[in-house]
Amino acid sequence: MALQTKETNAQVQSDTDLVMELRDCSFYYGRFRAVADVSLPIHQNKITAFIGPSGCGKSTVLRGINRMLELAPGARVEGEIIYRGRNLYDQEVDPVEVRRRIGMVFQKPNPFPKSIYDNVAYGPRLLGVKKKNILDEIIERSLRGASLWDEVSGDLNKSGLALSGGQQQRLCIARTIAVEPDVILMDEPCSALDPIATQRIEELMWELQREYSIVIVTHNMQQAQRASDFTAFFNIRKTIEDGHEIRWGELVEYDATEKVFGSPARQETADYIAGHFG
Repeated sequence: MALQTKETNAQVQSDTDLVMELRDCSFYYGRFRAVADVSLPIHQNKITAFIGPSGCGKSTVLRGINRMLELAPGARVEGEIIYRGRNLYDQEVDPVEVRRRIGMVFQKPNPFPKSIYDNVAYGPRLLGVKKKNILDEIIERSLRGASLWDEVSGDLNKSGLALSGGQQQRLCIARTIAVEPDVILMDEPCSALDPIATQRIEELMWELQREYSIVIVTHNMQQAQRASDFTAFFNIRKTIEDGHEIRWGELVEYDATEKVFGSPARQETADYIAGHFG
């Protein structure tokens, strides 16, 4: 069964500002529970930041949202991820369609070894778009949407690999929005970039949130505070079983970013933000 689209789901949008909600979700690799009992909303046309120390499961949750996690052998999700009224893990839901509607931008820019044009056209072509005039419109619209058009429009046949790191990441964003997603997931999209390129990506996120709902994983506390509307803080839990230490991630606190950074409800949130650990 196909997912509802933005066009066919106008009533849902008018009734709530949530595009998605995680309900009692746990994320597993085989028998190992990597992240436990996550419940949080994702708001429409807002930026939600996932923060926390390395190993707390932020990226695992992100990949669970658009069903990329299940590409790893033995990985699975328990609980519900409700997207516009449908559980994304219902058997009738096509995971390929999920990944089109909920796009992903990765930590390291990963343009294909193709031209700028062919990078952005890749997704639309897979969806059956063949006419050059339509592809031309999609390429220009997507590159403009990623704030890259003015820099590359004179040479769309140039290899995407020949661009700077920041340009490559914006090309990957253009490739993501070319298939008209509803939600964009970003897994530390600025970690490999210099401060100037990072600023461009943050400015781009603010522009994109007019049309998309964005979830970003970041280790940069200043970036989370600057760029996001809501923040979810994850932390690591530990126990000893049969003489071995077992670790897993847990959602500690979720709230408006201003509240999480200004007056967090949990002391461990305050300690992490202050740099006492992590």
